[in-house]
Amino acid sequence: MTSLGSAQAAPGEVDTGRLPIGESRDGAAVGLPVAVVNGARDGPTLYLQAGSDGDELNGVGVISRVVPQLDPTKLAGTLLVVGVANYHAFQVAEHRNPIDDTKLNRAYPGDSDGTSSERVAAATFDPATRADLVLDLHQGSTSRMIEEVRVRCGSRHRLHDECLELAKVFGCGYVLDQRGPDGQLARAAPDEGVPTVDPELGGSVGWDEQAIRKGVDGVFNVLRYYDLLDEEVATERQTRANGFEQYGAPAGGLVDLAVDLGDRVSRGQTLFTVTDVFGSVKAEVTADSSGIFWRTRRLPQVATGEYICSVGTDVDTY
Repeated sequence: MTSLGSAQAAPGEVDTGRLPIGESRDGAAVGLPVAVVNGARDGPTLYLQAGSDGDELNGVGVISRVVPQLDPTKLAGTLLVVGVANYHAFQVAEHRNPIDDTKLNRAYPGDSDGTSSERVAAATFDPATRADLVLDLHQGSTSRMIEEVRVRCGSRHRLHDECLELAKVFGCGYVLDQRGPDGQLARAAPDEGVPTVDPELGGSVGWDEQAIRKGVDGVFNVLRYYDLLDEEVATERQTRANGFEQYGAPAGGLVDLAVDLGDRVSRGQTLFTVTDVFGSVKAEVTADSSGIFWRTRRLPQVATGEYICSVGTDVDTY
């Protein structure tokens, strides 16, 4: 019998339940939606999590498509699934946990006696570190972004190669290989010996079917490659960026982008202009380095200094 919270599944079974994280302001018990898919045969354990940021819904969409497609009688190993990690933020469609104004993916490994977010992090870190592999599904919040996978442990980490391989297997086409901030699950779990990556499934407001389909394909790629499913999968070369350059607005107004997501850009190439509401150009911004146009803000209106876009730099393939 394998358990996650109140979900319990014997070999060849699936069960859903709740993982306790404390109580709400009216004293009611709160639990995260969880599932256990217990394969009929022995094999590795995959921990799968979505909704770490409450307004990032594409990962939730992936889980809602993946779990019903799994037949535990044909599975070797186990999936431990948290459908929505940042419960309080998800309820109000916000990025951060409104109980403590904290971004959950900065709270790992957590503290079972700590703040609301630290308790959620501790509750989810336990099953993550019981697994052999971890996929922490994200997206670019409300920005526009290419689908990519982030390797956050850093190039000198002892599990860097394993994390990089997991990112390649997921197969979005793009990988950001850059050490992440403290408190990220994809930083903390490798320290416990578990290869972990952070797929960023595009960027949208709401539900992006194209990004969700890529995420579903990625999860099944992982299940096949690591022998949870007895099916062949071929890995494909990924375009990797090892750095990011971010660009802000030198003036307020309306942004007119000169390149599209995924485009190769050269040093000195125009990335965007800022105009006034009558179309007169106030500023033009060019790329400091060559790379790939990776991410942009969604809406065109900006104030001075506001974020506009990012370019992935130090690009190669592997």
